Amino acid sequence: MPYIDESPTMSPQLSARGQESGDGVSPTPTDGLNTGVDAGKGLEMRKLVLSGFLASEEIYINQLEALLLPMKPLKATATTSQPVLTLQQIETIFYKIQDIYEIHKEFYDNLCPKVQQWDSNITMGHLFQKLASQLGVYKAFVDNYKIALETAEKCSQSNYQFQKISEELKVKGPKDSKESHTSVTMEALLYKPIDRVTRSTLVLHDLLKHTPSDHPDYPLLQDALRISQNFLSSINEDIDPRRTAVTTPKGETRQLIKDGFLVELSEGSRKLRHVFLFTDVLLCAKLKKTAVGKHQQYDCKWYVPLADLVFPSPEESEHCPQVHVIPDHELEDMKMKISAIKSEVQKEKANKGQSRAIERLKKKMFENEFWLLLNSPAIPFRIHNRNGKSYLFLLSSDYERSEWREAIQKLQKKDLQAFVLSSVELQVLTGSCFKLRTVHNIPVTSNKDDDESPGLYGFLHVIVHSAKGFKQSANLYCTLEVDSFGYFVSKAKTRVFRDTTEPQWNEEFEIELEGSQSLRILCYEKCYDKTKLNKDNNEIVDKIMGKGQIQLDPQAVQTKNWHMDVIEMNGIKVEFSMKFTSRDMSLKRTPSKKQTGVFGVKISVVTKRERSKVPYIVRQCIEEVEKRGIEEVGIYRISGVATDIQALKAVFDANNKDILVMLSDMDINAIAGTLKLYFRELPEPLLTDRLYPAFMEGIALSDPAAKENCMMHLLRSLPDPNLITFLFLLEHLKRVAEKEPINKMSLHNLATVFGPTLLRPSEGESKGHLTLASDIWSHDVMAQVQVLLYYLQHPPISFTELKRNTLYFSTDV
Repeated sequence: MPYIDESPTMSPQLSARGQESGDGVSPTPTDGLNTGVDAGKGLEMRKLVLSGFLASEEIYINQLEALLLPMKPLKATATTSQPVLTLQQIETIFYKIQDIYEIHKEFYDNLCPKVQQWDSNITMGHLFQKLASQLGVYKAFVDNYKIALETAEKCSQSNYQFQKISEELKVKGPKDSKESHTSVTMEALLYKPIDRVTRSTLVLHDLLKHTPSDHPDYPLLQDALRISQNFLSSINEDIDPRRTAVTTPKGETRQLIKDGFLVELSEGSRKLRHVFLFTDVLLCAKLKKTAVGKHQQYDCKWYVPLADLVFPSPEESEHCPQVHVIPDHELEDMKMKISAIKSEVQKEKANKGQSRAIERLKKKMFENEFWLLLNSPAIPFRIHNRNGKSYLFLLSSDYERSEWREAIQKLQKKDLQAFVLSSVELQVLTGSCFKLRTVHNIPVTSNKDDDESPGLYGFLHVIVHSAKGFKQSANLYCTLEVDSFGYFVSKAKTRVFRDTTEPQWNEEFEIELEGSQSLRILCYEKCYDKTKLNKDNNEIVDKIMGKGQIQLDPQAVQTKNWHMDVIEMNGIKVEFSMKFTSRDMSLKRTPSKKQTGVFGVKISVVTKRERSKVPYIVRQCIEEVEKRGIEEVGIYRISGVATDIQALKAVFDANNKDILVMLSDMDINAIAGTLKLYFRELPEPLLTDRLYPAFMEGIALSDPAAKENCMMHLLRSLPDPNLITFLFLLEHLKRVAEKEPINKMSLHNLATVFGPTLLRPSEGESKGHLTLASDIWSHDVMAQVQVLLYYLQHPPISFTELKRNTLYFSTDV
């Protein structure tokens, strides 16, 4: 039986232009829709939710009709001498479809006039209540679903006529649609009712969110939601949890050098392991599940004597299977859920909520963070045993991989003997792991104490000055990493300083922090030898010369002045300076006093002055990035040098005739940085202060049709220069993401970079937030990312189509 999601609070992704979906046209909301924050806002959002849902109901009814269409002729032939199917088979395949169709047709016919003749006092909760009370029909349908599918499949195999019918059922398009029919398989249509129950529950959730508690509909919708959720829970209880097999190898006790949690890729799935490096053996263990209060124990999964341990060469790694990387949007969705739960925990604590409620939230947070911990690492760390077996760990940063590799190689310099452990020796060694371990807790925030620092939110400015201590000349560069959600992300990279022992970079970077607590600097020697290039996507073949890490102490960092520091790494010293701007400071947009120039000047003023639809600076930067930066790894994510960006800013502000010459000579990351700076310095964000609350409301809608309705309406509400510039940028970012295999910038990465720049709360909005925990900031940023991602994943949006007040949408209902 297919799985039904019982968490109606989750926002489902809009399907990629619906596989068998009918392309529908949603009823257009009234032009006077109030998108500001006022008393009527909730009721107007109700209209959007309902009109979107109504459009998807029409598609659903058409799908049920298409399913019922062959039933009558099949029944008519069942009693003849040449039946296509027996009456029993027809009854099994089409079980309860007629009843479901009648329930929804009645619901649609009653709801449609209410939405079309809209009145904010309108009541329709009783319609949803009645729909929920008839869910028993769905229970019967679900119980029969598996056998209905099996019967349809058997009949298709044995009867060519039925096979032809079931492969192409014609679904009528919605009334205003360009398409009159679409072809869908019977199997796909039989799944629709199962999918529909979840959809109705999502809509109820959205409706309740936007219905005032004193509205007569409120208790009726609450009741309908309760019935629907109970129904979904009862269905989900029938589903067996997946079981995983366990195997046991061997190990032994020595002095412990290093230990930590690593993700192992084993038999195609990711497993969290506790890895112990002893003086002569590497042991990989998992924590046994024990009853509460019982002594914890480790189970050894495998061990390799260091005398037998080898690291594969880049050439050998080429033949290893590719690592399946989890899509960024899935990781970001999970971060968003974690942030939302953190906010709930903070609220519960502030309101002195029940400890049981807080514990339940913390448990959910742990589960989500654990998923993130397992699924975010993507850098392979391979280990071979000379005797044949290979193991693969996945790490989140080249820094960790280098740490483990260096620690093992240092021990391997000693005279090591190969050995095999007896089962008793292995037991003793594994038993000692518990007492000797230095890392006790899985690295997730739910394991941290409440008084631990939540990390920094805002912008860290770092100048990488120079480095000393190299024994011989080399081509050298540095990368900067910061932590976010328990793992590290590379944020900036200096230029390669050629053939030197004392590189002088003097490059400034601006790095966005999301709850970060540490800064890492890695120094590499650039490899220009093409024969050494490794085909494994996530491998870095450049040699690490040194690495170091410093804690970002909120007190020390939060000064307005630059703070100079040195990181020592393997005899190399890297000099750098840094200063920090908190998120609330970085939000302050200072409108330009001057009417000349482009930075800090209203977009409408600039386009009017230039007699252009899109500001010249935006067009030129985008053109240059598309000309020579579209295949640059980390374009828009890797920071440009701050002095270069400031030089470009001055040239654009002065409207200097040498702009094009300067652009063609400038480092591409500086041009990308100039474009980001332009949007960040606008007096108000591109998507405007006025619409910010409505964008936050719209992206939180669970029902795809309602969300589509709302998100397109909001675009239409933007001033023309803002909208045209936004659509221009959108198409550019989509073209950048098409080169993801080369530049490693997915739609999701780009949304993370640009979302918080194009969409920010006004100062009035943000003041209310500043007293809250940093988690809520993080949650806000996640929602901003989700808004941009929504439009990036959407099929092309045309300015003229939008302005025609017609919203085309397609969603798999």
